Amino acid sequence: MDFLRQFRAAPNLLTLLRLFIIPFLVIAVLDGRYGQAFALFVLAGFSDGLDGLAARLTRQYTRLGLYLDPIADKLLLSTLFVVLTHVGLVPLYVTVLVFSRDLGILLIATLLFATGTLRDFRPSLLGKFNTLVQIVGLTVVLVEQVWPSVDAALLRAVLLRTIALLAPLSAAQYAWIVVRRVNAPEQQAVK
Repeated sequence: MDFLRQFRAAPNLLTLLRLFIIPFLVIAVLDGRYGQAFALFVLAGFSDGLDGLAARLTRQYTRLGLYLDPIADKLLLSTLFVVLTHVGLVPLYVTVLVFSRDLGILLIATLLFATGTLRDFRPSLLGKFNTLVQIVGLTVVLVEQVWPSVDAALLRAVLLRTIALLAPLSAAQYAWIVVRRVNAPEQQAVK
């Protein structure tokens, strides 16, 4: 499938929708419209689930989607961490750790792909768990703003501290996996 046709594949359109949501999510948070921000975050989450389902159902797996989907996820979460830190709802140290991890992984993956060193860069189980905790943590932060009667201060604090712990651990695990795989001797073909 040529590059331009890949953009029109249903799963990639859903991923592009997620990217399109990001600036409006930022504006909503900066304007203090947390109900709208929460709705956009939920919509982005649904689009993330639907793009994978659409790819399976329509068998529209594209090279573009393989790279665009995780980039959209990272941009959405990292951007939301940055803007929520800016408005004082997430501690700076949490955002720095999350952003550093994501930027580091993105740079390493790009470098390895560009050099042809390693093309298979799947998320680890710890990486997936890290992302899940980030989503739940951001959801709790937004829910507290939308429904002030919900007292989730302890849950929010525990989730944000867990995110701050998981981000560097997950980054270290990715680094370890990459070093092991890059330095592994090439497997000999079985004759």
